[in-house]
Amino acid sequence: MRGIYTLILGLEDEIRIKVGSLGEILFPEGYYAYTGSARGPGGFRRITRHIAVMNGENATRRWHIDYLLPYVILKDVITTSTDMDLECEAARRISMNCIPVPRFGCTDCKCTSHLHYSPSYTEMLSACRKAHRDLLQDL
Repeated sequence: MRGIYTLILGLEDEIRIKVGSLGEILFPEGYYAYTGSARGPGGFRRITRHIAVMNGENATRRWHIDYLLPYVILKDVITTSTDMDLECEAARRISMNCIPVPRFGCTDCKCTSHLHYSPSYTEMLSACRKAHRDLLQDL
């Protein structure tokens, strides 16, 4: 299966991390939503790769999210099966309710961010579910 996904991640303690070309970023404790595309040949197996990085099983840093993953706990994954390029639209919709982390995960597009923050898990989960649920209905 292919489509787009949003990982909902929990960070227990504030941390400052050097994130590739973005430099050092201060991540407050709370919840983060990372929206990505899984429309390539591997499809949603990309999520499995993210989990491997999170668990220390893959040290390769390919994307911005790879720098944050070792420090967080996976709380939820939301997926939308589609062949359409909806990753940016999902990220834009999430940013309507959550705080974007500037330029994170979006060096290949013009989005503000593909990583969003909220101190509230309930708020984060609701924003992400709504973004994914409404995507296909509104097109």
